[in-house]
Amino acid sequence: MGRIIVADDEQKIRKLVCDFLKREGHDPIEAEDGDEAYELFSQNSENIDLMILDIMMPGLNGWKVCKKVRSVSNVPIIILTARSEEFDELMGYESGADDYVTKPFSPTVLMKHVEALLRRARLGCAFSEEKNLKDLVFNHEAHEVRLNGQEIELTIKEYSILKKLLEAPGRVFSREQLLDSIWGFDYVGDVRTVDSHVARLRTKLGEWGAAHLKTVYGIGYKIEDI
Repeated sequence: MGRIIVADDEQKIRKLVCDFLKREGHDPIEAEDGDEAYELFSQNSENIDLMILDIMMPGLNGWKVCKKVRSVSNVPIIILTARSEEFDELMGYESGADDYVTKPFSPTVLMKHVEALLRRARLGCAFSEEKNLKDLVFNHEAHEVRLNGQEIELTIKEYSILKKLLEAPGRVFSREQLLDSIWGFDYVGDVRTVDSHVARLRTKLGEWGAAHLKTVYGIGYKIEDI
């Protein structure tokens, strides 16, 4: 069961989504606009498992809510919108969204997206223990990465990139997000430095890296299928 914020200015859609979430055993919280959604998240951030945000809402739109939440949390976020242009989808991912569902949608399909993101969040949490991810063992306490039993020597930046991506398997991190998170907001340099570090990391991870460390062209990188 998950506690999920559902933000949409259309009451019928909120009720439809919330009814299906309840049917699946979740605890939905309704928000009529972006401002209310962000306020609800701020008040309950440690207890929120996922957010479903409409883009076109009064006050803060879905993109802005997503950016504000993403600056302080890795909570999974689904963008829900009637708009289907590629630009909107790219904006959703660049804002930090994990998934993107276009209206009109099947509530059953939306529930599948919700369950997939909740599973990914459970996989990505708690790096205090050793995690075995399809032949890759990531031990944050020991600051150690092993692949097929062999230790992989990573630089601090390469290790930090891998950790960041593993925190939210399946989520796309833009180059700017990785740069800000790992190099710092005051870093002055070319965003392409992220590309070179990811390329070296993928090479060091061999077949595992080729299979699971994916480039999302025009956006950034993600870890998938773990």
